[in-house]
Amino acid sequence: MMNNIYESPLSSRYASKYMLELFSSDTRYQTWRSLWVSLAKAEMALGLPITQEQIDEMNAHISDIDYDCVRQREKEVRHDVMAHVHAFGKAAPSAAGIIHLGATSCYVTDNADLIIYRDGLRYLRGELLKVIANLSDFAQKYKAMPTLGYTHYQPAQLVTVGKRASLWMQDFLSDLNEIDFAIENIKFLGCRGTTGTEASFLELFEGDAAKIDEMNRMIAADFGFSECFDVCGQTYPRKVDSRILNALSSIAQSCYRMAGDIRLLQHDRQIEEPFEKNQIGSSAMAYKRNPMRSERICSLARHLMADAMNAPMTASTQWMERTLDDSANRRISMPEGFLCADAVLRLAQNVTNGLVVNEKIIEKTVREYMPFMATENLLMEAVKRGGDRQQLHEIIRKCSMEATAKMKSGEECDLLARLAAEPAFGLSEAEMNDLLNPSLYIGRCAEQVDALTAKIKPLIASVNRETAEISL
Repeated sequence: MMNNIYESPLSSRYASKYMLELFSSDTRYQTWRSLWVSLAKAEMALGLPITQEQIDEMNAHISDIDYDCVRQREKEVRHDVMAHVHAFGKAAPSAAGIIHLGATSCYVTDNADLIIYRDGLRYLRGELLKVIANLSDFAQKYKAMPTLGYTHYQPAQLVTVGKRASLWMQDFLSDLNEIDFAIENIKFLGCRGTTGTEASFLELFEGDAAKIDEMNRMIAADFGFSECFDVCGQTYPRKVDSRILNALSSIAQSCYRMAGDIRLLQHDRQIEEPFEKNQIGSSAMAYKRNPMRSERICSLARHLMADAMNAPMTASTQWMERTLDDSANRRISMPEGFLCADAVLRLAQNVTNGLVVNEKIIEKTVREYMPFMATENLLMEAVKRGGDRQQLHEIIRKCSMEATAKMKSGEECDLLARLAAEPAFGLSEAEMNDLLNPSLYIGRCAEQVDALTAKIKPLIASVNRETAEISL
């Protein structure tokens, strides 16, 4: 039965179960309740009149949220946090009078966001490592396989299939660094009051500032944070959101670059993304084998890069200690950013785990362009035999243009025959053919791949290589 209410494709088609659950209402509001329990525990430990029985009753009702009660109360008071305080108090009546004591709404909303974002980043880090691990295996396998290199998407000097993959891999390593930096620099807001002055807690703890600091340390530790922001207004600094979405945008950029390359290579029949046995490429053209996964990566990556613009605009427009024009934007842009990054990485895992290399096509392309690739070496050999470098360069230029024009007419490349026919060039066609071994023209490609994969090896040693299931 189809749902008659709009549902985001990120949740219905693309994102993982883990990420959908992480950003679900249940996770968010249960985290709010856990934060209220943590606050009450810390306040009790520091001498406020709160009992263990109240804590226990609150703890027993973390997950059984009466959403009907919340909706009815929010309709009356027009305040989501107070509606949840009311519902929690009804579930734990003995504690109703001490829930949210000294706190403002951002205690639960902002700290819960920080917890969820940190956990989301940790999950995405693991997904990113799977892509890197796949590419590391692929690059090693094909590190010495010559392929035509392109600059400006025009034939250039030879590279190797594995070396090209190492370029993608290096981009993803840069993204990993950004994710790690974002994780390492997420601090906890703590319970700081309406404008970040902690005035309400000075009152509660009768001026004992050390107890306030200890309370915030205790709450932060409950959720795995070692540090709170030094200063804040009512909210945590929205620069944090900007840093996070920038890191997710960085992943999108790398995935788009890789998927774009794969799409171009699939057009040339050199490398293809996975294609299911019964997969249909086109409803009309039964022969089609479209790179739909890579196209979807590019499509979603564009959305993520655009979504990332929300956070810097929000961070730059916060007034003084806080405004509320961030709230509606963040409710959409932050979860959607995580879900989209998750979707893009799942697709990237799927593609990199099943790349098809059409070796014969690659070899044929290399052979076709090999005479042009070898011209510099041919020039040097001709100079060794007494030729004039400038004169030889002009001969190569002229013969190359003539051979290219012939190829554009559908004929075979005859560059070597043309060069051999030039007396000043001094090399026979057979002698030139001896210099056309592609492996002589790949430079340090294999060595470069080895160096990069060696650096990556410790990072991916414990990666779960299980491939993500994706909806086609």
